[in-house]
Amino acid sequence: MKHLLGLGVLVLTVASGYAISGFAGVPGPRPVESAPVTGVDIDAFIATAAARYGVSEELIAAIIEAESEFNPRAVSRRGAQGLMQLMPETAATLGVNDPLDPAANIDGGVRHLRALMDRFDNNLPLALAAYNAGEVAVIKHRGVPPYRETQGYVSRILRRLDRDLSHSRDLSRT
Repeated sequence: MKHLLGLGVLVLTVASGYAISGFAGVPGPRPVESAPVTGVDIDAFIATAAARYGVSEELIAAIIEAESEFNPRAVSRRGAQGLMQLMPETAATLGVNDPLDPAANIDGGVRHLRALMDRFDNNLPLALAAYNAGEVAVIKHRGVPPYRETQGYVSRILRRLDRDLSHSRDLSRT
């Protein structure tokens, strides 16, 4: 009986380590470093980029929420990094040396978004789709690509924007 108990403990230990390490095919929790950045700092970075590139603060916040849920240390399975989830190649092209630096990430992400908005004649759904799936996909499909992820992404951001703008209109009436 003592041997069976020891074997049970060993099996549980190995199995839990196996699952945590990700070998079981189920991604384990990713460690998240605590960031010294506050919401106030992020709001200031958003305001600065909004003014610099002529993009609304509400739109930037909606993208950040969709991309990283305001986690400056977020890293996707595909390697996108930071608040606005810049891919390493995109960050390098934009001159963003540290995509996990919230100020640099927001500046680069909004600069990229502004370029996409200009490229697609300020058609917001197309610019958002290009931000998510790439310009080539939008051009190839002559519109928002038929990818479930991209269509959901565009709708989620547009809904949040509509909600935020409706809320601010309601506040201005009181």
